[in-house]
Amino acid sequence: MEARSCGVRHMSALSLLLVCVCPLCCRGSWMWLGVTSPGVVEKLGCSNLPLSPRQRELCSRKSVLLPGIQEGARLGVAECQRQFRHERWNCSTNQQVPVFGHELTSGTKETAFIYAVMAAGLVHAVTRSCSQGNMTECGCDARLRGGGSAAEGWHWGGCSDHIQYGTWFSRKFMDHTVKNMSTSRSSYTPSTMNQHNSEAGRQAINRTMSTDCRCHGVSGSCAVKTCWRTMAPFERVGTYLKDRYEHSVQVTERSKRKTKRKDQRRLHVDKHQLIFLNKSPNYCLEDRRRGIAGTRGRRCNRTSTGPDGCNLLCCGRGYNTHVVRHVQRCECKFVWCCYVHCRRCESMNDMHTCK
Repeated sequence: MEARSCGVRHMSALSLLLVCVCPLCCRGSWMWLGVTSPGVVEKLGCSNLPLSPRQRELCSRKSVLLPGIQEGARLGVAECQRQFRHERWNCSTNQQVPVFGHELTSGTKETAFIYAVMAAGLVHAVTRSCSQGNMTECGCDARLRGGGSAAEGWHWGGCSDHIQYGTWFSRKFMDHTVKNMSTSRSSYTPSTMNQHNSEAGRQAINRTMSTDCRCHGVSGSCAVKTCWRTMAPFERVGTYLKDRYEHSVQVTERSKRKTKRKDQRRLHVDKHQLIFLNKSPNYCLEDRRRGIAGTRGRRCNRTSTGPDGCNLLCCGRGYNTHVVRHVQRCECKFVWCCYVHCRRCESMNDMHTCK
């Protein structure tokens, strides 16, 4: 067990050394926590995790937040894969840093979604930890208490989620502060693009919050209602960000501005929009240099017209059909006394995979 722990420690240290040749990768190396096995992070501790020096220092000062950081990374990775499970790019990950491979630095729409969903996951997990009383420096958001409308029979109470603290920590942990970050379409660098998309992810938590209420009164009446603000389930946040991804805006990299006309119209980019610098590849064919797996061998739906349909997912290459035998227990009955008797049922189903 000690040898295994030592091996994991050496692997993470080597991964950090390699990835920090690329500063953007280094700042995103914390996402590795989302694919680690339970218990590994606690064994390694802040000093041995693949974090940037600033992140490691913040982790050491606020080590009580380490489980929240890991949960935020896990939420982000899982939701990214759920949202893209039927598409050519399916948010694939690996066990090495950087977890998302080339997509973390490609400057595409996919990069934008990764940074947004990971930042949102960190806000969600840290805020939830505050609301559950797992932290000494934060708790419920008490600013609304005492307000409400007596005429309408409701008041603020309960435990409103304190997203302000979670948002603050996510910014402090993820963002590399960039001075004079502009919001025009011709003034972005990879760093400012990632910072903008991270902030859009944090704002998604705020924009998807809802108000929950509970009734109080004699004999089940609703004479008075106590209401509080709560975060949406993270699946709803992911759906919101996927819509932002579909309507993302391409911006121009600052280093390429000299090739543009001086009278180019400067258009404002909303802080809730996702932005990207480079067009995405089609993800159809394998490209090991860029970490693209391609869609060969992926399972597709022959009758679907959506992204999981064989026509789109297989990029027009066609598909193979396999007959798969499925065996399961069926027609189960309880027999006195005391066991369950089931039949063994078999079915033959077609499975389609991309050529």
